[in-house]
Amino acid sequence: MKKILLELINYKQMIKSLVLSDLRTRYKGSVLGFLWTFLNPLLMLLVYTIVFSTIMRFDMPNYTIYMFIGLLPWMNFSSSILSSSSVIIRNSNLIKKIYFPHEVLPLSTVLGGIVNYLFGLIIMFIAIFISGMTISIHVLYFPVILFLLFLLMFALTLLFSSLNVYFRDLEHILGAIVMAWFYFTPVIYPSNVIPEKYQYLFNINPMKPIIDSLQDIFYYHRTPELSGLLQSFIYNVILLIVSWIVFRKLSRRFAEEV
Repeated sequence: MKKILLELINYKQMIKSLVLSDLRTRYKGSVLGFLWTFLNPLLMLLVYTIVFSTIMRFDMPNYTIYMFIGLLPWMNFSSSILSSSSVIIRNSNLIKKIYFPHEVLPLSTVLGGIVNYLFGLIIMFIAIFISGMTISIHVLYFPVILFLLFLLMFALTLLFSSLNVYFRDLEHILGAIVMAWFYFTPVIYPSNVIPEKYQYLFNINPMKPIIDSLQDIFYYHRTPELSGLLQSFIYNVILLIVSWIVFRKLSRRFAEEV
């Protein structure tokens, strides 16, 4: 593990180039280009504000802000997972021509998603202030939560991108899995509405403590549950190690399979 980490550091320039290329490709050919990084979350916020303030009312103050706080990381999480499933196949020419640690490819997809999320936060902060809410000192926990999100995303992208090389249907199955996963994550509803008898099902969801913690620091202005963050860290590290072992084993034949 230490060896591959040092190798990834040595290839930081390649990672940077791939991240920038990924960000450019997302809006290639569009008139507004990179501005869509800001417009997408803004349009999403407007649509959900209309829907949940006039059609599907939820009895919570500033409910739209509550939902947007969870929806923003979820959208970038899900898009990164779905995009990364085919990242090895999309870069087959690169894999066949030159040597580089193949972990660079899913890592660049994850970092691109994180960058998009950070840009989306600008819209979120503007919306928070417009709604009359404030930012508390608890926002200092954000880097910790973001790191947990990164660990989870990197672990899953390593796993799915390697498996998809050998099982191409996985790319399509993931769409259904991610859609179902969304409804088991407290994004559009608070965790306290989950019936007690189903709590254990929701608690095995690795995205739940991340979304809950973001709601804690941005919406409720309170310290996130530290035991939950610690548990999330342990689970995500274990998942990352397992995913990395699977990735390394399967990557030996990437050049032949893609």
